[in-house]
Amino acid sequence: MPEPLIRTARSGDEEALGLLDRAAWSPLHAVRPRDEPPYEPFFNERFGPRDHLVAESGGRLVGYIRIGFPTPLASNAHVRQIQGLAVAAGARRHGVGQALVRAAVEEARRQGARRITLRVLGHNEPARALYASEGFAVEGIQPGEFHLDGRYVDDVLMGRGL
Repeated sequence: MPEPLIRTARSGDEEALGLLDRAAWSPLHAVRPRDEPPYEPFFNERFGPRDHLVAESGGRLVGYIRIGFPTPLASNAHVRQIQGLAVAAGARRHGVGQALVRAAVEEARRQGARRITLRVLGHNEPARALYASEGFAVEGIQPGEFHLDGRYVDDVLMGRGL
């Protein structure tokens, strides 16, 4: 697979991103049940195209990462947070996730952020390994924060300086 092109999402990407997001749903990372029709729009008043970087390969979208503010507080405006990451099944293990995380870090820097954080489920070892490989460290654990598929799962807080 060729190295993906990473770019800011456009409004015309909405349908493809919705399809990708639904196809990538997994109990490994989802804290909500699988979406059912009728589907909500991918972009909404909280997250629009400008809040997403997409990975494109072979003329199709193969991944996205969502970057936002962890809170609406001015005292926290120096921090950005990864609030979603999805990679198409056929594009996994080809560096797409790594390229998206690196691009998110650079975008946060470009926006003047001093830190970038994220939350990941404790049992999501592949995602935790990816984030750790890009310099994110565990900064806290909320034990049993979610009850998923009949068991309690930790919420792991990770972050890094910029």
